[in-house]
Amino acid sequence: MSDTPFTVLVLCTGNSARSILGEALFNHLGEGRVRAFSAGSKPKGVPHPGALRLLVRREIDVAAFRSKSWDEFTAPGAPPIDLAITVCGNAAGEACPVFLGSPLKAHWGLPDPADVTGSEGEVDAAFEETWRLLEMRVRAFLALDRIAMDARQLQAVLAEIGAMEGAA
Repeated sequence: MSDTPFTVLVLCTGNSARSILGEALFNHLGEGRVRAFSAGSKPKGVPHPGALRLLVRREIDVAAFRSKSWDEFTAPGAPPIDLAITVCGNAAGEACPVFLGSPLKAHWGLPDPADVTGSEGEVDAAFEETWRLLEMRVRAFLALDRIAMDARQLQAVLAEIGAMEGAA
């Protein structure tokens, strides 16, 4: 078993909500076994306030979170990526960048909590639901015995995880 963490890049169009939450969950629950990043094809520039409020409620330091382009992960010196996960329908339909080492790819589409309008409480409830659905997927991934699976088996299980409750 390698001491090198398994790297995950969580992708969405704006990199302000779902992908930020996915990055946080993988890093928080992965306990050093996984190192996650997030990015977007058309980054908003800043994380959504609802995402930041949720992370603060979960006692996760928000200082390092920023909305960034997936181009950062194809540039020289970028970390190698083992798994690229799209979390929105828009990103899944877009051309993904070419990652060195040909990472596994998965689509875990979820409704965008950033689209919810209303009171701060209503927006926060949408982010909490997205967190719950992502957490279920991340925990399922972390429970896998990846070493015992070949790439085809792992790809099939990643698709099953993507089809869990709440899939968009």
